[in-house]
Amino acid sequence: MGRAFVYVILGGGVAAGYAALEFVRLGISHGELCIISEETVAPYERPALSKGFLLPEDPARLPSFHTCVGANEERLTPKWYREHGIELVLGTKVKSADVRRKTLLTATGETISYKILIIATGARALKIEEFGVRGSDAENVCYLRNLADASRLVDVMHSCTGGNAVVIGGGYIGMECTAALVKHRIKVTWVFPEKHCMGRLFTPKIAAFYEDYYKSRGVNFIKGTVLASFENDSGGKVTAVVLKDGRRLPADMVVVGIGIRANTGLFEGQLNIEKGGIKVNGRMQTSNSSVYAVGDVAAFPVKLFGNDIRRLEHVDSARKTAKHAVAAIMAPQKTGDLDYLPFFYSRVFTLSWQFYGDNVGEVAHYGDFSSGRFGAYWVDRDRMVGAFLESGSREEYEAIAEAVRLKVTVKDMTQLERDGLEFAFQISQQAMPEVGVIVERPMYAWHATAGVAVALSISAFAYWYGRRRRIW
Repeated sequence: MGRAFVYVILGGGVAAGYAALEFVRLGISHGELCIISEETVAPYERPALSKGFLLPEDPARLPSFHTCVGANEERLTPKWYREHGIELVLGTKVKSADVRRKTLLTATGETISYKILIIATGARALKIEEFGVRGSDAENVCYLRNLADASRLVDVMHSCTGGNAVVIGGGYIGMECTAALVKHRIKVTWVFPEKHCMGRLFTPKIAAFYEDYYKSRGVNFIKGTVLASFENDSGGKVTAVVLKDGRRLPADMVVVGIGIRANTGLFEGQLNIEKGGIKVNGRMQTSNSSVYAVGDVAAFPVKLFGNDIRRLEHVDSARKTAKHAVAAIMAPQKTGDLDYLPFFYSRVFTLSWQFYGDNVGEVAHYGDFSSGRFGAYWVDRDRMVGAFLESGSREEYEAIAEAVRLKVTVKDMTQLERDGLEFAFQISQQAMPEVGVIVERPMYAWHATAGVAVALSISAFAYWYGRRRRIW
């Protein structure tokens, strides 16, 4: 028993939805495309889980955040897939893949064959058991990776209003879930081993601003230690968290966000693996010419950084790598290598920040941290490689993004810090002599690339912030 398709997308997350839309735009025929997903719903905007689904007031619910509303595109409901002749194979696990034979074997024993495969398997949340701690199966220990996780987390939060929560992990999930818990009137202790939150991205100065804000909302921080064990009641429910430094924290619920691992298992030994992901070229093509990989699972060359291979764990990368892979498949003669500007963002409480590029080299902070209007630039070997801004406008975000994309040469870090946002605007207006900056290429690139670099992300911000004060 089996089915055959021209194109198969394995994985039903963000990347799958954006790839499907691009396939339709580029003219696939009915019956050519199949999406296989372990989830039981059509692809949706995963950031909506932490930024909207968890909120106590006017929470986001499907179908409102099916892809591709996060980029101000069409909302692809199950009806849309039917109308375009796209087969959704939901609630289905693939247990093996054979890239030589071009087949996938599902857990139910069905064989699905393809001519072209797009791997969009994403990543899974790391479990505490992988660090030698037992207890993930307790009813009040929560993770957040998919819709089922989010639904469970909401149920647990509703039962814990006024109680105590312990959040384990200092990254995105920890930061955004802590904010949601506070909004549910739950007392939160946030625990992580690093010296400050968001250690992979924030500088100590930037982190201090957000930590102070969280403290003002009643959050307690414990840094420099990790989870050691749980205490449980007779029913197995966690009642306390024991830390490695010996501290004991009463807990009515626990949220764990300690990282993710790309889902490469089906293809190890068949495709090249690098930096924890499936290695692809600039067209998102793997070491097998019939197989492409996109989103969190893909490790791809970033032109901006000399084609260094990166695996980027963010929705913007998922959207754009998916669209680029489809373009490379459907219009290979017109599609070059992806020229991607790494982009990250978050929204918590009334705060909203965006980051572009890479956070290496020297840092120049600017703005007024006391008022929450501040930012930072990163300069490596005299080239601007990264920019961060809190509470910016659309024009300001576009300006810092373009400054990074142009990789301007910075001669004076002190002057850069003094100029702050004006530096980026001067770049876009070609008013650079007085700031000691040299642009690598002509400024007509601003008009050609500003939309490509950030328009989808920024338009999503404007659309959702304006309509619902959210960004997926």
